[in-house]
Amino acid sequence: MSELVPGGNVPLPDGPVSVRVPGGFDVTALITDDGGKVAGDGDFVFYNQPEAPGARLRGDTLTVDPARLRPGATRVTVAVSPSDPGTTLSALPSPTLRVTDARGHALTRFTPSRPRQETVLLLAEFYRRGEAWKLRALGQGYADGLAGLARDFGVDVDDDAPSPAPATPSPGAATPAASPADSSSPADPDGFLALVNSARTAAGSRPVSTDPRLVSAARAHAAAMAAAGTLSVETRDGVSVHQRVALAGYAYLTVGEHLVSGPRTPTEFVAYCLRTERTRRTLHEAAFTHAGWASVTGGPSDDTYWTVVWAVPLTPDGLARTTAEVVDLTNRERAGAGLPALAVDARLTRAAQAHSADMVARDFYSHTDPDGGKPWDRAAAAGATRRTVGENIACGQRSPADVVEGWMNSPGHRANILKADFTHIGIGLACGGRSGTYWTQVFGG
Repeated sequence: MSELVPGGNVPLPDGPVSVRVPGGFDVTALITDDGGKVAGDGDFVFYNQPEAPGARLRGDTLTVDPARLRPGATRVTVAVSPSDPGTTLSALPSPTLRVTDARGHALTRFTPSRPRQETVLLLAEFYRRGEAWKLRALGQGYADGLAGLARDFGVDVDDDAPSPAPATPSPGAATPAASPADSSSPADPDGFLALVNSARTAAGSRPVSTDPRLVSAARAHAAAMAAAGTLSVETRDGVSVHQRVALAGYAYLTVGEHLVSGPRTPTEFVAYCLRTERTRRTLHEAAFTHAGWASVTGGPSDDTYWTVVWAVPLTPDGLARTTAEVVDLTNRERAGAGLPALAVDARLTRAAQAHSADMVARDFYSHTDPDGGKPWDRAAAAGATRRTVGENIACGQRSPADVVEGWMNSPGHRANILKADFTHIGIGLACGGRSGTYWTQVFGG
């Protein structure tokens, strides 16, 4: 049986899979589409509404049968909260998620770090990748209870409706949320989304929609910055905003962020972003499709700290297009120097992708991995038989154009791109690490 770490995933077998969280916890499930939104109150599964198509809650065990989920469902997010409303998560042992197949065979287990002030913990999510299903470990906390969790997933919760426990909405109080672009929508109570989409439309960019996972990541980061009284990509707890996005369960292809202090309202925030070219460029970036935002006032200076996260979800097609664009831009540079184009090699691609993923998973940035492996070792392990091997790495760039430009502005990386002896190339990229996106080029000749 494997042990998952936050952001880690495991493929699931066909048929029902059960997750059990023993101890003093209530288990909740939210059934959503790729946009992270429920279709209605029937997608909110908890102890007062224990069944939905493809999902059944019995005590501390949730059983999910992906084949029987409602049409359009691609994710099931599993959350836990204290079963005793008067108890905080920090007063309980860290919850342990145990995953078993239909025969009761253990598949994996996940124990996150003990929560602090959070009242709800996003523990894991089932998600569809192509025709297969996987389970990803999350470990992301919420500080405002099940009602706040439900709202972020698109459920309109009537706080005045009677419920068995103070933080738990009754099923009759949940209805689908209005369009997030509507400033009166519960998904956009302060009109933030309407304001940014108006600015994007004026710049010729398509509107973005809210993703609850990005909202969760933004809230956690804004709170951490406010507590420290400083703006920072990585806060005192050692977690970067990019890692928070991954921990919230959003696998991204492209990510951007605004970390701002001072503005007190959404109107002031948008006005601030429109003042300078750098902040305006992120607000207007045409590629972004989703956003999450939060502002927290407090800390030593009682200032208001904003985190806004913009992203494009990771898909197989998107990954293929991005790596192909890196190859194309690299070959344009070679053509400009009178050199032949590099051909894509599947084995070099495997080596490049594995190294990018390893840098994210083990939190390092180097040509030498923590086990001492070098580029040629990784190429050989992937089955490549090239006589000469070279490698370029980069992190933090948002696009193929940015990363290739950066490599060409660095003498050592430029030399690899323009080396006449190289004939083949492989590209890899992985997201969610401390510095965002990690890129790898592996060359062979």
